Amino acid sequence: MDNVLAFYSISILAAGFTIALAVIGAASAQGKAAASAFEAMARQPEAQGGINSSLILSLALIESLAIYALAVSLIILFANPFLSYVTLLP
Repeated sequence: MDNVLAFYSISILAAGFTIALAVIGAASAQGKAAASAFEAMARQPEAQGGINSSLILSLALIESLAIYALAVSLIILFANPFLSYVTLLP
């Protein structure tokens, strides 16, 4: 029973760190992308339409990485495939 409790504790910590690191990385990447896009729009106002559409696409792709990390965290928490190996340990 001790192994199962330790396994669940480590799983909760791993899920928490996974989503925390993914959100921090996604937020910093989105900030850099938005800052670069606004700087480019300030330099060339006539290219605003193309820059704006590229910015929206890149922000969606960056956000998808955070959503993948959320999916992995939820799998670790609720449908952990390694749980069957832990209960077999003495």
